[in-house]
This record gives sequence, C-alpha cells and structure tokens, in this order.
Amino acid sequence: MTLDDIVQAIQATGLMARGGFHPSAEDRLPPLPSGAEGRTLLLLGMAGRGAWDAFARSPERAGDARTHPLDAWTRRAVSELAERLGALPLYAFEGPPYWPFQRWGMRAEPVAVSPLGILIHPEFGLWHAYRAALLLGERLELPAWEPRASPCESCAGRPCLSACPVGAFTGSSYRVEDCAAHLRAPAGAMCMEEGCRARDACPVGRTYRYPAEQIRFHMKAFRRARDGAS
Repeated sequence: MTLDDIVQAIQATGLMARGGFHPSAEDRLPPLPSGAEGRTLLLLGMAGRGAWDAFARSPERAGDARTHPLDAWTRRAVSELAERLGALPLYAFEGPPYWPFQRWGMRAEPVAVSPLGILIHPEFGLWHAYRAALLLGERLELPAWEPRASPCESCAGRPCLSACPVGAFTGSSYRVEDCAAHLRAPAGAMCMEEGCRARDACPVGRTYRYPAEQIRFHMKAFRRARDGAS
C-alpha cells in the first residue's frame, strides 16, 4: 500500500493520520510481528469531533467506565488496520511505561508544548490528541513539513494561565491534585460539565472545540483516573 492508501485506511476508521517519521535504533521500538525492524512510524489521532462521531456510533460506546470504551474502540480499529498492513500497533494509553507520544508528535508535525504542558497545534489548537501509532516495515516517503512558530509565542496575556479556578497551571508546572480536588468538589461542577477552563481559554483552533458530550466524557475519565491514583 502507498502512503495515500494507508492514510485513507486510517481515515476510514474515524481516526486521523497525524504525520510520521523514520525511527532510529535510539528509539528502541520493538520488532514487527514478522520480526523485521520497523522503518516508518505513523501517528494516529483525533482533532475536533471526527473521531468522536465514529466512536459514538460504535458498539464500544455502550461500555461503562470499567471497560475504558474509547480505548477499546481505538484498540479494535487500529489492531484490525495493523493486521492488514503487517504493522505493529502502539497505543498512547497503554503503560506504564508509556510510549513518548508527545515527543513523537513534535517529530511528526508542527506542534509545540503549550504553557499548559500539552501540545498545541497551529490549526487545531489544544483540541486534538494522539491515540495510537503504526510501526511499518517499509520506509515510506513522508511529506516534508516546515517548522512553525508556536501560537503561544505571540499570544497576548496567555489567558490559559489565568482561567483555571484553582490556579492549577503556573506556566512551568501543573498542580494536578489541586485540579482533581476541585473537580471532586461541588465548585467543580462547571468544569465537569463544560470542560477545563484553561484549555477553553485558548483562542487557537476554536472551530475544532470538542462537542459537549465528548468534553463531559473526557472530564469524567480524568476524574476517575485521579480517583484511582489517590
């Protein structure tokens, strides 16, 4: 399959092709199912609501929190595609240790670390995520992309840093337990219903803002994860 064929196959799952790169031995990636060395790593993810709509139509959506339905959907969609391609699937949600998807993202497309610690995309803003990767044995010719300045560099006032009700983001750190405690309290109801105030304050990529149902899903998943970690 050509790169275009693979991109179309990724899009057919509901996920989005998010660039790729040619890994080296220093990346310490596992071998392919055939035992061969992987020569191209393609990232798969979501931006806006496209992948959410595909997930919402899937049988996994009916699962409860214990089944991690979005992860289950991603695993099924990507594993089926990987089998067709003879590729090795790698998932952003499996670990520890976790694969360095943020570092991979910065090698695959023009994203940068935002003051919130998550990656900002010049078009999607903060409304995107990496879900998985495909390691392929063929060295595919990947389109070149030009580095772009982070939108945060020219953002006046950086409203993301002042929007959090409990000041969980300092610009150099994220006080995750302060955030989690707020979400557990009655005062956190608005954040649980409408999403992270800091993320929502970013002016970049507003047209890709997640739909309300997706925002509530992610907020509940985050709170459950923190409850399990405490």
